[in-house]
Amino acid sequence: MFQSGIPVNMKRTHLKVFKVLIRLVPASLGVLALAVLFLWAPPAELAAAQNSCVVTVAAASDLTYAMKEIAADFEKSAACSVRVSYGSSGNFETQIENGAPFDVFFSADIEYPRKLEAQGLASPGSTYLYGIGKLILWVRNDSQLDVSKGLDVLRDPSLKKIAIANPLHAPYGRAAEEALRKAGVYDAVKDRLVLGENISQTAEFAETGNADAGILALSLVLSPALKDKGRYFQIADNLYSPIQQGVVVVRASKNQQGAQAFLDYIKTPAETAILERYGFALPGKDKH
Repeated sequence: MFQSGIPVNMKRTHLKVFKVLIRLVPASLGVLALAVLFLWAPPAELAAAQNSCVVTVAAASDLTYAMKEIAADFEKSAACSVRVSYGSSGNFETQIENGAPFDVFFSADIEYPRKLEAQGLASPGSTYLYGIGKLILWVRNDSQLDVSKGLDVLRDPSLKKIAIANPLHAPYGRAAEEALRKAGVYDAVKDRLVLGENISQTAEFAETGNADAGILALSLVLSPALKDKGRYFQIADNLYSPIQQGVVVVRASKNQQGAQAFLDYIKTPAETAILERYGFALPGKDKH
């Protein structure tokens, strides 16, 4: 039987050896024996002992792939691990209002962090605009749809289902509905819309063929999961309000120091470069 890569009976042997050494050698050598046992201990157990700092993050699902890279970088540079939950921003805001134990909240709409701060549920002055999202019309490679025609192509009667995120609590869903209305095609497609719980589920509908097309986040379209599986058209910025994405430290956080350190970390050049690579416009660089 193995546990953490080391046989259980070997662990027991190590303990017996240590007990014998403690009885037989002077105190100073006993310390040496402890050090030897420490070196024999499984790496996973040592890491758990050394790394008691954990930052819990609620993140909008358009950040799924970018956040994985950012969290991995942070864990390498800081004595903290990062645990991330992904979902819709509106749902996370409600959960935090009801006491959900998150340290940091990355929203796809900065108004949610601002609201939490105004309610006294976020650390004063911690709301930060980390990026501006982009809206994309996406179809699978096997689709006959010419997406270069933009949203007007959704009038095509061959499209039975068009996926967008739920506008009630997903910022990308609100932006998608706004774009459809401004493009003058909403009435033509409203009965064919299928709503994802969040933008990741919306992308899943489009990728799996459960929808014929999807209005998605550029960050997901550029991800390893989708970038080679379909074709896309970037929806004009003037068709929807800027998707300003914000982060805030939750006031009830049990790890304020780690939370602030993680928020500060995403402002560093290496991490903003990751966000830019996933299609987020950086504050000060967007043309909206």
